[in-house]
Amino acid sequence: MKLVLFDVDGTLIDSQRIICAAMRQAYEDHGMVCPPVPQVLSIVGLSLEHAFRRLAGDADHPIDSLAARYKEAFFALRAAGTEPSPLYPGARAAIDALRGRDDIVLGLATGKSRRGVAAMVEQHDLQGIFVTVQTSDTAPSKPDPAMVLQAMRETGVDADDTVMIGDTAFDMAMARAAGATAVGVSWGYHPIADLYAAGAGQVIDTFDALAPAVEKLWPATPRTINAASPA
Repeated sequence: MKLVLFDVDGTLIDSQRIICAAMRQAYEDHGMVCPPVPQVLSIVGLSLEHAFRRLAGDADHPIDSLAARYKEAFFALRAAGTEPSPLYPGARAAIDALRGRDDIVLGLATGKSRRGVAAMVEQHDLQGIFVTVQTSDTAPSKPDPAMVLQAMRETGVDADDTVMIGDTAFDMAMARAAGATAVGVSWGYHPIADLYAAGAGQVIDTFDALAPAVEKLWPATPRTINAASPA
């Protein structure tokens, strides 16, 4: 079997509006100025505590309190539905194409919480698709390789047969540290040059390019195509 792992924010869904809104709320509630949007997007993918520490730099910020307020603001915004997080164009078709192969299983490796992943899966009708889900609740923050290693253990797939799809240098470095292949996407929150510097083997510009990229890694045979799955 082959394992294809996806990051979520910036890779499958465009969640920058709700992330930035929750960040602004967290900082404002502490009487602090929120960092500019590019700086906020640069930490997407890290666990919240790591993200706020990186944003703080050398300053003495109330990290735990900021993280707690961010969670509260994020959940409130999501419930209100005022800051949508749509799937990127072509994401569902690409997922379905990979599901059409009997030799591939899909998973998630994300800095989101399991609660956040569950909400995303329900919102976009992705139930039953991902056989392994790794989140910040049970693993160290990216770029630590723990998420990828745990996903491989759960699925019984080795590193040579695992690829991580992500939009940040954290995703690429995590995959490489686990011995897996790293494929970057250009539509997310980190510059393409940073993806290559962190170990991306290639960077795709549209979801239409994902299935061919995987096919290049692991050529399909007629026996690996599952006609019962949507493609």
